[in-house]
Amino acid sequence: MPKKHLGELKGDLFLVDEGNRSFTVQQIQLLQAIEQCGSITKAAKSVGISYKTAWDRINMMNNLSDKPLVLRSAGGSGGGGTSLTELGKELLRGFSELQEEHHSFISRIGTSLHSIDDLSKFLRNTTLQTSARNQFRGQIKKIVKGAVNTEVELQLGESSKIVATVTNQSAKQMGLKKGRHAVALVKSSWIILSTDKAVSTSARNKLAGTVEKITQGKVNTEIQLNLGEGKNLSCILTNESVKSLGLKKQQKAYALFKASSVILMVG
Repeated sequence: MPKKHLGELKGDLFLVDEGNRSFTVQQIQLLQAIEQCGSITKAAKSVGISYKTAWDRINMMNNLSDKPLVLRSAGGSGGGGTSLTELGKELLRGFSELQEEHHSFISRIGTSLHSIDDLSKFLRNTTLQTSARNQFRGQIKKIVKGAVNTEVELQLGESSKIVATVTNQSAKQMGLKKGRHAVALVKSSWIILSTDKAVSTSARNKLAGTVEKITQGKVNTEIQLNLGEGKNLSCILTNESVKSLGLKKQQKAYALFKASSVILMVG
């Protein structure tokens, strides 16, 4: 009988914070490219992704970090540069050391296994995927339990917070409590944008920011707001709404969304 070919043992390395996958190899590679190139355009090309995909990943990393990892500076002949913060650089140094240990560990295990094919049947890569463009990591600062629902206040940074409502049963199952970290998901289509700071609304969430990017399509336009502290928020408006609001880059705007529109995740 022909000898059965054994597969090759491989392993993914990622950083985990309280049970949540925070940074993957792909994200680390993008940070490395930014440090080497000093330009988001060149960095995106270096790792084989589009400029938009690169910025989406950067925004997500900054949103899920207590402090920003990447900063963009204006001006210069190339329209400004992109650089890592000290936290971003520290993350790269630490991840590089982990990679060396990880490769050595996987190599040792691989040489001691006799049936990787059998083992692989029991191993699955469980990666959570979501269509929500906005993902923010924060610390639970306040919990108010009602008759049916529980209101949860999530502190994103020094000046931003998000309020979410979940059923009492969900709050119990997730083990929500003050001091614990959670991730808030908000779909871009659930957000209402206003340029009026004093606008009256029943929405519990009102995040202030400046218009950083406007991407217009045939029917809808994507607006990216810079919320400060390295965090960004994306919302989808109709082209007509963008026109009536007169939205322009660097303009102050306010993102409004209901507490019931926020999905909470915990590890």
